[in-house]
Amino acid sequence: MKKVFLFMIVSIFMMPTSSNANEGMWFLMFIDRLNHRDMQKMGLQLTAEEIYSINNNSLKDAIVQFNGGCTASIISDKGLVLTNHHCGYDAIAALSTEEKNHLKNGFWAKSFEEELKPESLYVRFFVRMDDVSERILAKVNDSMTEKERQAAINKEIAVIEKENNEDGKYTVSVRSFFQGNEFYYFVYEDYEDVRLVGTPTESIGKFGGDTDNWEWPRHTGDFSLFRVYTDKDGNAAKYAEDNIPMNPKRHLSVNLGGVKENDFAMILGYPGRTNRWMPAEGIAQNVNYAYPAWVESSKTSMDAMKKHMNQSEDVNLKYASGYAGIANYWKNRQGMIDALTKHGTADKKRKLETKFNKWANKKRNKETYGNVIADINKYYALTNEKSRHDNYLIGILRGSSFAVAPWRLGRNLSYYTEQNKAKREELRPRLQQLIDDTFKNAYMPLEKDVLAAQLKLYVEKSGYELPTLVKEINEEIDGDFDSYIDAMFDLSIFTSKERLEAYLMYPNKVLLENDPLFLLSSDLITKYREEPEAIASAKEAYDKAYRKLVQGLRESKLSTVKYPDANSTLRLTYGKVVALPKDSRNDAKINNYTTMKGMVAKYKPNDDEFDLPKEVLDLYEKKDFGQYADKNGYMPVNFLTNNDITGGNSGSPVLNGNGELIGLAFDGNIEAMAGDVIFDDKLQRTINVDIRYVMWLVDKLSGADNIIKELTIKK
Repeated sequence: MKKVFLFMIVSIFMMPTSSNANEGMWFLMFIDRLNHRDMQKMGLQLTAEEIYSINNNSLKDAIVQFNGGCTASIISDKGLVLTNHHCGYDAIAALSTEEKNHLKNGFWAKSFEEELKPESLYVRFFVRMDDVSERILAKVNDSMTEKERQAAINKEIAVIEKENNEDGKYTVSVRSFFQGNEFYYFVYEDYEDVRLVGTPTESIGKFGGDTDNWEWPRHTGDFSLFRVYTDKDGNAAKYAEDNIPMNPKRHLSVNLGGVKENDFAMILGYPGRTNRWMPAEGIAQNVNYAYPAWVESSKTSMDAMKKHMNQSEDVNLKYASGYAGIANYWKNRQGMIDALTKHGTADKKRKLETKFNKWANKKRNKETYGNVIADINKYYALTNEKSRHDNYLIGILRGSSFAVAPWRLGRNLSYYTEQNKAKREELRPRLQQLIDDTFKNAYMPLEKDVLAAQLKLYVEKSGYELPTLVKEINEEIDGDFDSYIDAMFDLSIFTSKERLEAYLMYPNKVLLENDPLFLLSSDLITKYREEPEAIASAKEAYDKAYRKLVQGLRESKLSTVKYPDANSTLRLTYGKVVALPKDSRNDAKINNYTTMKGMVAKYKPNDDEFDLPKEVLDLYEKKDFGQYADKNGYMPVNFLTNNDITGGNSGSPVLNGNGELIGLAFDGNIEAMAGDVIFDDKLQRTINVDIRYVMWLVDKLSGADNIIKELTIKK
């Protein structure tokens, strides 16, 4: 009997951890138990302890979350940070002026003194994590409503976070996994003095623009370099002139040996959001209602913005980052619609849910799981039309700052108005800062055009009950939102910094409460937050049912997914360098890499997307590739792996079996856009900048040999 039991235990741990070896975004603390043997078979040379250790430095100490939304890595013993160009885009744009346009022309600091401090930028180091599922779930029971359950969970989370923050030294975050069935806490240390070291020209960092975004073959130098600074004792500190470059626990070595088909590739990073457990009708709702509205509203904002951005470099700099973010998700959401439709993802999920429902209604399971699918489907049926409406409405709020700013400022001004003189004096500096921030990068002609275009689209397409004020306005103006917004911007105190500052001196509650833009903004926000009673009731049942669906799919073993959805926590994914089918657009012998020859073939002089600096063309003609050329003579640019990544992995290091840096992840392929919902081994590809191209751009093109000298380079 003991032998049988032992055999069963061994068999469990020998089982594949997922349906495909390269599928999954895995917790580092479980690598030894779940993945290490599989990774060794594929080419990993490191121990699990060398990847993740609490007591000793490990690879995790060289990986940082970059400014809350991307990933980066430490690549020198002086705190040098490597991430994507598009991750540093906002900071680079903020440091640029028409006279010193670092975004357009590039920037390279030749000394520590020349490095530039953005106004707001931080990196987050991962310290440790632990499982607190049993502790938190002990605080809840099945008789609780979902609201009561969440309140009890939040109360215990607050205690856990306080226990582990060491009097504020660390940031502690307790996160839910498997739809509220497991909980883990994460301890981080934040560093706020982060400075720009180097960036290529925009024509290199964004080569291919929107046309090539999410596409392969690709020829993009999507990288930028920053540096972390500490106080003289090596502690995290606010910016100060006498701060020193960080001496990190661990930095990555750079390997110039290159990559080939089937080479092991490992990525550590902070993937933002996947929905691999999403129910079938949720997928159908996104494809048929939510995403089409998102795509159309995004394109409306982009068209209105681009008209003004093309006319002024100053306006272009102010809105470059915002435009890039909208454009990225515009193409992403259309790709999601196409991929999820083509592969019949909702139908595949429905088949799984049919099997689950049969299991759920067996006598022993019925009480817990019997109504799960019915409750989930009822909720989506009730919210399909609302999801379309909400995405058109979000398009307004996301596209125009002045759809939201009057509501945000107005709430603060309302409170300010009701206070006595002494309290107003106390509040005024904070309000002045809010006003300054609102107008710092605002260009009113663009803001007016975006808001007018979005309101017109919303009224025409949302197909839902409009907010009261918007409905009245539309009837009064007969759809002429251009003229209406023009007049409103002239009348409102919220479109003039001077008028708002005058209000701080002479507050007037009647003036505020009747301001036309404040009323419109408040009406839009109220509608966005609205939850009809029927939907609220269905949402309560849905939240409980979704949690039980995930619990039941794991219990029944009907789901092959063994890992939690991404949620901006540190994960590891592993795979190989893998080609796509031969493509005539790629000159490479194997369609898993691209070359500078292919990049030059795309070159279009003075084109927004495919221009190149003359120096690149000159060096290419001379074949001046230095030590960075492939052994076969070509200059590599990008390469493909089959790692499982998503947004937030941008900037993640791609590592070989020795944990050495071979590339930088920056994109996925359009064919695999369904990957956030369902993994497809045949389609899933990660597009990476070859580290040899990064080094060539730093060294040969930019002459920043001071940076090269910092690095630990292996060949």
